[in-house]
Amino acid sequence: MTPTELTRPPLRANEAESLIAFLDYHRDYLRRKSEGLTQEQLAQPLAPSTMTLAGLLKHLALVEDHWFSEVLMGNEEAEIWQPIDWDADPDWEWRTAADDSPGTLRALFDSTVETSDRCIQQALDEGGLDRLSHRESRRPGNGHFSLRWILLHMIEEYAQHNGHADLIRESVDGVTGE
Repeated sequence: MTPTELTRPPLRANEAESLIAFLDYHRDYLRRKSEGLTQEQLAQPLAPSTMTLAGLLKHLALVEDHWFSEVLMGNEEAEIWQPIDWDADPDWEWRTAADDSPGTLRALFDSTVETSDRCIQQALDEGGLDRLSHRESRRPGNGHFSLRWILLHMIEEYAQHNGHADLIRESVDGVTGE
């Protein structure tokens, strides 16, 4: 199997192209860290945490859908998330990921990223990085998010979780680095 080719952000690009390239780099990095493993390996935690690579894939699919489709564009949550009682089971995606095959997890992640990319492009077409989200912050008085803020937040989210993915993958089979 050929490893996922990492998107290399350009050294010279406009702001939108740079932000999207860094987001794509982090998406590819998670793909690379989780590919080539069995369902059992994807479900293996690194103690003392219960976090797994399977959980990271499912969690980041949820986060992508939440920020780009729901918050930015104002869409209903994707069908897969609708039956979940998040109040009763706030860690559902983490808990259930071990039950999903590698192919199912990858398809969910890739499909959600494709939807997110369409949302990003639509928002860029409608107002660029300053385009405001449909939904407001839950914090009183903060108002709407800009596309710029959401992209930066998602890069932050991936960077944090890719650090986890590095450690988990090394504990599973010794693979390190990009």
